[in-house]
Amino acid sequence: MSSNNLPPISEPRPMGWWERNMVPRLIGCCCAQPQVMKARSLVVPQALGDVLELGCGGGINLGFYDMNRSKSLTGLDPSPGLLDQTRDQIEATGRKIDIHAGIGEDMPFADAQFDTILVTFTLCSVDNPAQVLAEMKRVLRPDGRILFLEHGAAPSPGVARWQRWIEPLWKRIGGNCHLTRPITGAYEAAGFKIIQSVKGYMPKTPKPFGWIEWGEARI
Repeated sequence: MSSNNLPPISEPRPMGWWERNMVPRLIGCCCAQPQVMKARSLVVPQALGDVLELGCGGGINLGFYDMNRSKSLTGLDPSPGLLDQTRDQIEATGRKIDIHAGIGEDMPFADAQFDTILVTFTLCSVDNPAQVLAEMKRVLRPDGRILFLEHGAAPSPGVARWQRWIEPLWKRIGGNCHLTRPITGAYEAAGFKIIQSVKGYMPKTPKPFGWIEWGEARI
């Protein structure tokens, strides 16, 4: 549901055999490593009120929500395989979340519907980050906030060079996952105000994959 002032709607990318069957397994492995889970544990419990988790596939964040702070949970993800994993996690954790199949570039939600949007390791793989950020702004309430945790472009020239070399192959293997996208800067370019931002390399992670930024953004 996009308003007329948004960019043209992106169509979902066709998923081949690898993306349908292997990428969910790869994401389930990479995105649940101990150092990644530690970072998630710092971000997810801050979600308040009516929460949208963008890129909810896999259900990896479900166990970290503080249900005394979160009034309702809604999830959006384009991957059928990852949504199946989310359903498994719903059953395992007993957490209630209303999940939807769809893309961030055209969210099936009303304007100003959510108090918090949680985005973890998601903007790296969307087709049009600017359009996704515009949709996030649309469905977020005026006093709402975005909690983000992403990997992306490293500030070190040597690491950045490796990221540029690796990225073309990694995108094909990792379900369109980019290594060189800006994180905090993307929110600022979209008109968000950064309230908090923590940056650094994750321990025990190859540096081209390990630069993360997490924090809070508001309209």
